[in-house]
Amino acid sequence: MKSPSTSTLPRTARKALIKLGGDITVARKKRRISTVSMAERAFISRGTLYKLEKGDPSVSMGVYATVLSILGMVEGLGDLADRSSDTLGLDIEEDRLPKKVQPTGRRRQRS
Repeated sequence: MKSPSTSTLPRTARKALIKLGGDITVARKKRRISTVSMAERAFISRGTLYKLEKGDPSVSMGVYATVLSILGMVEGLGDLADRSSDTLGLDIEEDRLPKKVQPTGRRRQRS
């Protein structure tokens, strides 16, 4: 049975996972790492590795991170949702800026 998050996965996210899985497959083959060896090194079953390489969304992010680390490709993972490159979030934040800025009350000087 599929989980609700798997069955409602947006098409763009599904395509991205399929691409990621395919890219991982190619990277593994370029490094001449067998599926048996990769599964052993990642402490997962060959079935889980097969799912990962097909872009199955039920595979945990931790497993993806482990496999990417074994391949020497994990460095970009932490930047996927980097807040400094979140253009939509930055636009929303800018839209919320006040139209006018009122000067703050002046402090009374003591004599």
